Amino acid sequence: MAVDTTRNTQIYTTWGRKTAKPVKPDVAGKMISKAKRPLMVVGSGIVGDETLTEKTIIIAKKGIPVAATGHSMIVFNGMDVDAKYINVHALAHYLGDAKWKGLDNQGPYDTIFFLGHKKYYLEQVLSGLKNFTDLKTISIERHFMQNATLSFGNLRTEVHLEALDEFIENL
Repeated sequence: MAVDTTRNTQIYTTWGRKTAKPVKPDVAGKMISKAKRPLMVVGSGIVGDETLTEKTIIIAKKGIPVAATGHSMIVFNGMDVDAKYINVHALAHYLGDAKWKGLDNQGPYDTIFFLGHKKYYLEQVLSGLKNFTDLKTISIERHFMQNATLSFGNLRTEVHLEALDEFIENL
């Protein structure tokens, strides 16, 4: 199975000279699996979506630390995953500090990936990370996030879920 997540990358406004490169789910999964210190940033968009919540927990159970933003922390309670609550804007501020030791005090992260956020919130966070850090950011959201380093394109819900399955297979 090869879901093409690189086609529809239409954007409606621009925020700078660098735009995300489209990425396929298998490549994104392999990049996360090879990262030294990955971090999954989860937004409240997964809350109330049983399928998306299930896939998020599967990813987290692969040993990837989770920054739970908004009210997404409620889906991780009792799930035996490494999830910690933090405000997404505060997290972006901390990620810009090279001396920050991370949510677990083990050192800075090198690859950050995002799932379950409102597009307009996440684009602002990614804009700051793009312009003021050297972090790799990967959006596995349903919508193209032009301020990420790499991003899935704009996907229908069912295609997004297939892409997440392929992403998970390659972690």
